[in-house]
Amino acid sequence: MIWYADNDIIIEFDKKPKVFMRYVYPEMSKDEIEAVVKYPFINNTSLYVNIHDKRKDVVYSFMIEKGYSWNGADIPLLLWRIIGSKTQPEFLIASLVHDVLCERRELINRDRKLSSLVFRGLLIEAGVSKFKANLMMFFVDIYQRFCHW
Repeated sequence: MIWYADNDIIIEFDKKPKVFMRYVYPEMSKDEIEAVVKYPFINNTSLYVNIHDKRKDVVYSFMIEKGYSWNGADIPLLLWRIIGSKTQPEFLIASLVHDVLCERRELINRDRKLSSLVFRGLLIEAGVSKFKANLMMFFVDIYQRFCHW
């Protein structure tokens, strides 16, 4: 199903993504607690993703495994009043797909700009204003350059 489309990209999922927040429970081991604190979000279904890069007329396909955990949108505390915190539901699917693309750059032929466009598109689809989505994409793009992507 087409999830998002614009002049540059089309993003398709085989089904609706199911993402959840993980919680710490008293019976958890120290390692389990550390993992939940570091990666508080979890993908609760195997998710097949197609990204059509219209700029290059290329389609990238991959799967995000059930159980994949990530840390959400990395938003500095200083910007929470302007942008929001990483626990906001409208950031979860965008941060899920973007984190997978950052960890496995080969999935999109190491195209940093495409990963940023995907992040922006999924934010907009989730109801984030275009201004805020563009602002978030701008900061993500700067961060990725800083990390030598």
